[in-house]
Amino acid sequence: MTFDARQTSRHDLFPGIAASRRLVLAMALGAGAASLIPKARAQGATKGIGIVGSGKIGGLIGTLWAAAGHPVLFSSRHPDTLKDLVTAAGPNARVGTPAEALAFGEAVLLAIPYNAYPDFGRANVQALAGRIVLDAGNTVRQRDGALDDEAKANGIGATSRKYLPGARIVRAFNSLPAHVFKENAHKNPPIALPIAADDPEALRIAVALVHDAGFDAVVTGGLDTAIKFQMGTGSKGFGLAVPAPDLRRILEV
Repeated sequence: MTFDARQTSRHDLFPGIAASRRLVLAMALGAGAASLIPKARAQGATKGIGIVGSGKIGGLIGTLWAAAGHPVLFSSRHPDTLKDLVTAAGPNARVGTPAEALAFGEAVLLAIPYNAYPDFGRANVQALAGRIVLDAGNTVRQRDGALDDEAKANGIGATSRKYLPGARIVRAFNSLPAHVFKENAHKNPPIALPIAADDPEALRIAVALVHDAGFDAVVTGGLDTAIKFQMGTGSKGFGLAVPAPDLRRILEV
């Protein structure tokens, strides 16, 4: 793969980045965070991002994107339960169903329990076709059983590819727990997140969205290289909150 995130600016990747909402992002990150949030430097409206799974990861990352100027649709089978999240995320956020999130905008962040992937993929075959999906799910033995065995045997990238047919998958936002994302968003220097994808355009958009959430992106390669930061395998890249040069060295990319 020839794409190199180190040589591409965030505006080249996703040219519609809008102004940061400093107050909203401070609320997302906690007290004292306002000084860490970058000033507005943006250029118009972006296409939207759907969030399927608006829990700790989806809720936080979606809020960071909304603060950066992206229209964000948080979703739930019970949308009324997300009113407080949407209010806190600010004027760029709205709420809807998972089906609406899949149809919304440029990309989708999928942050649901991994044991829901098979049913989710079967139920949304048409909606997933050609959709850019930032896949943040991890398998856990106690919860996922045979799926965890499959992911460890075949790699998490191949397993997600199987259960999300037709999607343009990018493994992203799975390598750290939510509280570490919250504590480190927009730090200087930024921490780096490993990401992997087969689709170059999906990868370009994902790199920009990682940056907009307040992190650097380190591309490990195609989707099968997601094993380098797969949970539960002893991989070198899982659980690391380090700057990009260090992560590249550790992962040898």
